[in-house]
Amino acid sequence: MKSRQVWMMLAVTLLLVASWGRVWADTSDVKGAAPVIVGKSGKHCKDDPHCFNRYHFAIKPVARVNPEQLFVLETRDALDSDLTFDSTAQDVAAANLNLVHPLTGPVYIEGARRGDALAVTVVDIAPDDFGYTTIVPGFGFLRDVFRDPFIVHWNLTRLEARSKDLPGISVPMNAFMGTVGVLPGEPELETWLKREKALADAGGAALTPQPVDALPADLCGPNGTAKDKCVRTVPPRENGGNLDTKQTVVGTTLLFPCFVDGCGLFAGDVHFAQGDGEVAGTAIEMGAKVSLQAKVIPGMAALLTTMHFEGGSQLKSLAPGSFYAVSGLPLKPEGELPVFDTYLGGQKIAPLANLSEDVSLAARNATLNMIDFLVKTKGLSREQAYVLVSVAVDLHIAQLVDIPNLGVTAILNRDVFKPQ
Repeated sequence: MKSRQVWMMLAVTLLLVASWGRVWADTSDVKGAAPVIVGKSGKHCKDDPHCFNRYHFAIKPVARVNPEQLFVLETRDALDSDLTFDSTAQDVAAANLNLVHPLTGPVYIEGARRGDALAVTVVDIAPDDFGYTTIVPGFGFLRDVFRDPFIVHWNLTRLEARSKDLPGISVPMNAFMGTVGVLPGEPELETWLKREKALADAGGAALTPQPVDALPADLCGPNGTAKDKCVRTVPPRENGGNLDTKQTVVGTTLLFPCFVDGCGLFAGDVHFAQGDGEVAGTAIEMGAKVSLQAKVIPGMAALLTTMHFEGGSQLKSLAPGSFYAVSGLPLKPEGELPVFDTYLGGQKIAPLANLSEDVSLAARNATLNMIDFLVKTKGLSREQAYVLVSVAVDLHIAQLVDIPNLGVTAILNRDVFKPQ
């Protein structure tokens, strides 16, 4: 038996000696098909032929991909900013909101036609190293309360976001595309222009076309051929767009109606993490590399009046392990007119302390209650608390039937409180 073992050892030794210097392959050397890369170039969107910041059906595709082919979009932060770890509140105040949102694309999906639907699966999101959350004067859910600029700088990994501006806070990565969608067709564009102009004329909050800093410049800029027809990217619409839907994380599939041949898919404004509501106006904003696959569903656009999405266990994964919640009701001080109701007039609204069936006011009440709780129990400034609510608190509708007081809850993920 010992003799046999000796001979076996000698045979193995001879085999190793004979193969010395030979390169042995392993699974790392087995490659799949290379993805299509839609890269970014230049410092800002205006320097990048793959970037645009307005919607119009005539924007030309920058790449073409086959259905189910993997492709990667390199994206910019929502403000197309120069913000860094050294940026100050004054830098935030100087932000040019005409640059919102720099979007990568559009991508032409082969075989897709107007009337089809596009199923877009999020395969991966690779974050940049730096992110930020800002309070921009005049913007955000509580813009009448928080009037001064503010910034939180975040160090990002695939595990968490941490900041010297919010010590003891660790926000887990739950990245998604804040803005993703498809180009409108000519009929959709005309509908949007008509209804948003009517709202603006009535005094409502609506952004009409703004050619200054609009891209592509030859189409949407001050001398562009469609400068009065290129719409802003701030509101979500039937084409998707600035959805800010935190559940559309890796593994989910988003469904869009196609309004132009090829669909004209685009993405940008990627968020490292966000609370439902994004109340400060920004989440943890970042640039990222987004890997996607798209599938064409013939004739399904008729079933999609807006973006739909589906997934598996992602909602369970997003749920906090520990939470604290506060409620909100449609209550306010007598004499106060909520900022979102000003265009309706204040003769009846302002004197009331209680409004009927007003979800926005209930959400405002819940947000303020949570900010007060964080200030009193966690020692945060009101600005820090507002930012934390924007990135780690979810606003949920509790009920819509108990008139006059509809209910909204603000649910805090207590898991974010960790020592440095």
